[in-house]
Order: sequence, then structure tokens, then C-alpha cells
Amino acid sequence: MADKSHEKIYDEFKEVVNMAPQELEDWLETQESKSVGDTSGSDKESTGHKSGKKIIEIKGKNKADLTDEDYKHMNKVVGYVHRHLAQRPKEVEGSDWAYSLKNWGHDPTK
Repeated sequence: MADKSHEKIYDEFKEVVNMAPQELEDWLETQESKSVGDTSGSDKESTGHKSGKKIIEIKGKNKADLTDEDYKHMNKVVGYVHRHLAQRPKEVEGSDWAYSLKNWGHDPTK
């Protein structure tokens, strides 16, 4: 992140996170959302699901109130979405790939 400015990260985050906070919050409540992702941590919540909650928190803040930790997470989201978009499957609708991206705030069907 050291080579990217907060402004660049903010712009990229706004571009890749195409779900509104309420839309993302509703998605995270679904079984589909909970069915995907890495759950190797101590609890059973996937990394992407936790990320979705953090994204909602970030999107609820004013830009001036964003912390370095927020920008670090925003940069992580941008990287994740870009990597996964490059691995697009033939069938997007209903795929684990699409579900995972949605957990990270990006709906690939939009």
C-alpha cells in the first residue's frame, strides 16, 4: 500500500465495490453468502464474510474519518476483486465465484 495514495485507493475502492451498504448487508444474511469462502480461522465465518461487514462499516464513514486501517482494508478489497474478476467462470449466475465476489462488495452481474 505504501506506493498507493489514499486518494487512489479510495477511487479504486469506489469503483470495485458496486453494492450499496444495505444491499451488501442483506446479501451477507443469505445462505449463499455463508456457503463460500475460507473458514480456516478460529470461528466459522469466512474471510470474505468478515470483509463484507468491514466494507459496510467503511462505506458508512465520511471520507475524512477513514483511518489508515480502513485504507489498508480498502486496498485489500481492490486486490481481491481484481484477482477474482480475472478468473471469471463460464457460468457466473449462482456460482461460488459470484457469491464470493459479492461477499467482498462486488456484484459481477451488474
